[in-house]
Amino acid sequence: MSRIFTGPDGVNRCFWCEGWEPYIAYHDNEWGYPVSDDIRLFEKLCLEGFQAGLSWRTILAKRENFRAAFDGFDFNTVARYTEADVLRLLGDAGIVRHRGKIEAVINNAARAQAVVTREGSLAKWIWSFAPGHPEHAPGDVPAKTPASEALSKALRKDGWKFVGPTTVYAFMQAMGMVNDHMPGCGHHARAEAARAEFIRP
Repeated sequence: MSRIFTGPDGVNRCFWCEGWEPYIAYHDNEWGYPVSDDIRLFEKLCLEGFQAGLSWRTILAKRENFRAAFDGFDFNTVARYTEADVLRLLGDAGIVRHRGKIEAVINNAARAQAVVTREGSLAKWIWSFAPGHPEHAPGDVPAKTPASEALSKALRKDGWKFVGPTTVYAFMQAMGMVNDHMPGCGHHARAEAARAEFIRP
């Protein structure tokens, strides 16, 4: 299978976003571009947890529903959720209704608050695990890396849930901590330029 496809606009893109316009927009405007906002980082880490056993396309299609259901993933609000909120969410057909994953988001919200108290921001702590150099050959994308294993281990030690090294690596890819746009993808250089200009928290 080719690792690149050419869109109707003539731009080469990573193979995985072919065939669905929202996927292409996500690839072009979000995936691989560095993020320093605590709420966005928390949201994406939670959504990657929901993805476990599913496809990212399924989660992306429901993302706005997730945002509405979880108060925009404001972890200061989510940390106050009660069993009544869990039941509300289990009844929401617009999201993935998995009790363990829902409860993990609430648990992780409290863990995020603790990180902010301890480190000053979630972004500062998360970005401290970004690798200083590529950990694999361009185009040879693994399921996990030493950096994702280190961050996963630190998160789990801190009490976070649904943050295995594969989930964490998908998060690192999405949030621009690494640049896994395929060689030949028209957005590889653009993402790399954004990463070069990015000031770490």
